[in-house]
Amino acid sequence: MTNPTDIPEHTREAVRYAIAFPEADSQADQDSECCDVRVDGEVRRIRFHDYHEIYSVPGLYEQLFYDELKCASPTVLTELLTDTMAETGVDPGTVDALDIGAGNGMVGEELVNRGIRSVVGVDIIEEAAEAAERDRPDVYDDYFVADLTDLPPDVKRSLEQRRFSCMTTCAALGFGDIPPLAFAIALNLLADDAWIAFTIKDRFLDDDSEESGFSALVNRLCDEGRLEVLAKRKYRHRLAVDGRELHYVAVVARRRGLAPLDWIR
Repeated sequence: MTNPTDIPEHTREAVRYAIAFPEADSQADQDSECCDVRVDGEVRRIRFHDYHEIYSVPGLYEQLFYDELKCASPTVLTELLTDTMAETGVDPGTVDALDIGAGNGMVGEELVNRGIRSVVGVDIIEEAAEAAERDRPDVYDDYFVADLTDLPPDVKRSLEQRRFSCMTTCAALGFGDIPPLAFAIALNLLADDAWIAFTIKDRFLDDDSEESGFSALVNRLCDEGRLEVLAKRKYRHRLAVDGRELHYVAVVARRRGLAPLDWIR
């Protein structure tokens, strides 16, 4: 188990849970991983991608992914973003961010701590919004529970009117949580030349034939001048339950044109 002195400050006072990892199939993909957690005297098996269950248990998300499995993605992504802004002379205090797949606010909190002026969250899971309000009530200026591919007119109007100068999404691409169409729709909500920062499993950017569709989308956006990549970093996202390192790529770019939604559909 994690040494208490290594626990991030925001989780140090939280309830701690007994977590065990079942023996994993080395051939299985990471979206099939699960754990056994004792909650209120009952052992529950929870699949990692059943986020609604994890968010419903206060402190479990942080303990599971950050303390036990050493997830680094929010720190890597926001550091790369703000470092790249600094290199180009952009003050984070002038930037308003849209955080999609916002979850319980880990990335939003990092953005605020690094000087981003305001952050609005969007997630499709009601429990994510409830967890963000419960655990980080001062992070988001607003938080919408909505499907980006089917936005209610009032939510779409509200997002468009904000003219976001930045969009972030962390570890939510490539496994069906945020599909390419949702990502592209979010891009088109932004102001011209907005900053884009995202992380994605390395294989999902390998070639246009991979199954998620993100390699083809990102390559087309870049080839057509709609997206300009300014920084890219491969890093260890977290550990798998069997101790293997899971590698992702963090990308920082500027949006130079609208994404072609008809092509993506």
